[in-house]
Amino acid sequence: MNPFQAAVLGAIQGLTEFLPVSSSGHLVITQHLFGLKDPEVLFDVSVHIGTLVAVFIYFYRDLYAIAKALLRHAPELLRPQALGTAIDRDPDLKMAWLIVIGTIPTGIIGLLLHRIVDRLFGSILLAGAMLVVTGLLLFFTRWTTGRPAGDRGGRLKNFQAVKALVIGTVQGIAIIPGISRSGSTIAAALFLGLERETAARYSFLLSIPAICGAALLTLKDVSAQNAPQLPVLLIGALTSCAVGYLALKFLVYIVKRGRLHYFAPYVLAAGLFALIYGA
Repeated sequence: MNPFQAAVLGAIQGLTEFLPVSSSGHLVITQHLFGLKDPEVLFDVSVHIGTLVAVFIYFYRDLYAIAKALLRHAPELLRPQALGTAIDRDPDLKMAWLIVIGTIPTGIIGLLLHRIVDRLFGSILLAGAMLVVTGLLLFFTRWTTGRPAGDRGGRLKNFQAVKALVIGTVQGIAIIPGISRSGSTIAAALFLGLERETAARYSFLLSIPAICGAALLTLKDVSAQNAPQLPVLLIGALTSCAVGYLALKFLVYIVKRGRLHYFAPYVLAAGLFALIYGA
């Protein structure tokens, strides 16, 4: 992999990790076009770290508020009854609790499927078919109206643990190339009746432990790979971070206005292209 390819793949990762068009599906297609048939694990980790940094930068206020809430309620964390009361009263603590709940099914699915991900990643036909699935999910969000915004507590009032489990399960399934993590989780949240901004916010905050876990799982396989040179890794990471931040900001804007379905035609077209190209 040369620096130009690293920059292109980093930009695609940053753009498609947050826009609801499937980063994995687009990376499969682009790597095939570049003639890179086998995924380079260390490079994949580096561009995911770049997008993770973008999430930290964009949501630093939310993360800071969650950290303060955890410290503020530290005495209640080991007392279930007191913790339940605190969660009901503090929206930042409730968000932390919902992230933990949603991460459970994601982690289970990730552990079960991570060994076959490389094989799935090599199939452009599978990526194409799953892009079509993603496109249909996005299309159907046009009929979700979203709940009234209200204050932070009001936004989370309708957000129960069972909904976090469903969204976390959808995020776990998005390990399959072509299923957009952001698109599928935001769509699931909207279908479950969550307010638009909350759907986007939760989707991206939930991605933090998922991206960290995926990076740790893949790092153990790095020694068996021909690791790219450090400049290539840095180019990929920095590009994915910069482009990812802009894409994240744009998507939150689109979701707030109920326009997520605007991405459906492109995703459907990309899926059909992959199916035709891979046939």
